[in-house]
Amino acid sequence: MSIILIADSGSTKAEWCLINGKTKKSIETQGISPYFLTATQIQEIIEKELLPKMKKVQPDKIFFYGTGCSSAANKQQVAGALKKVFGKVSISVDHDLMAAARALCGKEKGIACILGTGSNSCYFNGRSIAKNSPGIGFILGDEGSGAYLGKKVVQYYMYNTFDPDLMDRFNAKFNTSPPEILDAVYRQPLPNRYLASFVPFLIENRGHYMIENIIEDAFNDFFFNHIYKYSESWKMPIHFVGSVAYGFKDILKEMCHMYELQLGQVIKRPMDGLVKFHRER
Repeated sequence: MSIILIADSGSTKAEWCLINGKTKKSIETQGISPYFLTATQIQEIIEKELLPKMKKVQPDKIFFYGTGCSSAANKQQVAGALKKVFGKVSISVDHDLMAAARALCGKEKGIACILGTGSNSCYFNGRSIAKNSPGIGFILGDEGSGAYLGKKVVQYYMYNTFDPDLMDRFNAKFNTSPPEILDAVYRQPLPNRYLASFVPFLIENRGHYMIENIIEDAFNDFFFNHIYKYSESWKMPIHFVGSVAYGFKDILKEMCHMYELQLGQVIKRPMDGLVKFHRER
């Protein structure tokens, strides 16, 4: 029986699952995104954070699903790094949206949405991604994502929109300043991760009308700009995966009810669904 290594990588973290017969071993590393990392940096992450935990087990097949792996160039970059580490094994690199579709829909039709550090969506016809709303990155888009929500938190802070109570809570939690925030966003690496790090502030202060407005506005933007663009949205279940989706699933349920849409699964991570999918194949 083949030894399979499956990876599901976002910008912030990557989850790996090593399948050897009936046994599974889960390993976590930092996220691997070809948009922000070179092939050499990807190779270093795999060698330093993954290999030691695999304990010299050599996979026969590798299925890597990752953010940014939609273009041929980015797929080649990740595949090249994997080949340098693992040698001549069967390697398949695909977009994290395909991971979401396969984990959420299996072989059924449906709308698959990612709400994590970034956001994305597609109509999955049971075999392939038939339609995909354009992904234009966290600066121009990523509505409903952790980066998008975090940007709203930062805006409320820097524009002094938060009421005095929320401003005190923000300062107590983050102990930062406008110059530090501007430096982190415009000069430091991985600004999308940095912005997403403000999402826990929203979770901890649920119930405050300003917090609820930020969350609802962000998800409304996602529904309007993405889900509404698929004619299939009114015929198929709408599934969600990602830490943001899972953390705010009550809002997603309300949104689907309001828009007269059928809410499907809301899961935190796609790995269990991916393991099931590849074992059945």
